[in-house]
Amino acid sequence: MTRLPEMLSRLERFHRATSFLRAALLAGAAFTPGLATAQSQDDLQSPRQVAQAVVGAFDNLFGGPHAGQRAVHATGLLTEGRFVPASGALSLSRAGHFAGGSVPVLARFSNFAAIPGLPDNHAAASPRGLAVKFMLPDGADTDIVAHSYDGFPVAKPEEFAAFLRALPDPARLAEFASSRPAARAFLEHPKPMPASYGMEAYFGVTAFRFENSAGVAQYGRYRLRPEAGVSHLSVAEAARLPDRFLAEELKDRLSRGPVIIRISVQLAADGDPVEDGSRSWPDDRPEIEVGTLSIQQILSSNDERQQDLRFVPTNLVGGIAPSADPMLTARTLSYRISADRREAGQ
Repeated sequence: MTRLPEMLSRLERFHRATSFLRAALLAGAAFTPGLATAQSQDDLQSPRQVAQAVVGAFDNLFGGPHAGQRAVHATGLLTEGRFVPASGALSLSRAGHFAGGSVPVLARFSNFAAIPGLPDNHAAASPRGLAVKFMLPDGADTDIVAHSYDGFPVAKPEEFAAFLRALPDPARLAEFASSRPAARAFLEHPKPMPASYGMEAYFGVTAFRFENSAGVAQYGRYRLRPEAGVSHLSVAEAARLPDRFLAEELKDRLSRGPVIIRISVQLAADGDPVEDGSRSWPDDRPEIEVGTLSIQQILSSNDERQQDLRFVPTNLVGGIAPSADPMLTARTLSYRISADRREAGQ
């Protein structure tokens, strides 16, 4: 297994490269578009082969695979609580957890880079993740998978594999981003440290088709916002904090009461792209609040429970259906590959 100091050194080189690229992009530097316009060999692969390429690219980026760990968002904290639907949720969808009483939930907060022991205040720990599993009365469950950036760097699975492979090489990354506005926006966008897992906003990057009992269907994307508000740290503030400050802060926060997170669905207007998670919708699009998460405690045996647990964006129930966004299939297959490896101890 790759040692943490070696991986941190590699990540520091990566961030210096992306910082250089960010500055060049902001300055309007031009790059030769040969790589960006050439057809990728991945275009000829099956969906599972592309998913394997994505997982392999994450392994290369983070020095994996690390036995028993996720290929991305490996460091996390598993909590439990309850979801209470909002009064207007049924106007959007007939889904069982929108129908009435509260249901139990598992919620996993996580850091981005899949490096065991990576400090919470390392730059590669952003964007943060939040995955929620709703346990329904009939024994079924359904998931939301979100992260703290409103969008995605690319639209297609093949492009995502290429993006990940380009990340360690500034020249290759510059060439890739030169013709892809979403990738450029992702690289340019600041990703500040949250003061708390419970004071960060999280976004579902793919659209779903919500249908109510009257058969009225609308496309929408999840948004999860903390009731306490969003709070970020400066680089200097984050640097003074211990490696696991987010875990300790959440433990302390929960000792004083639940963390409340409101879940809404941003609705697409005519012409908004519902099959492209790399293109965010304007903020003036209407939202319907569907309910409230009340996170109550951190689970005991946290690491063991996390390894066994799968959060899958296409784990859906009646009243919520996938859009045609190809990243939904790719993410589902990638998560399955990663989960199967964990079960095998790889």
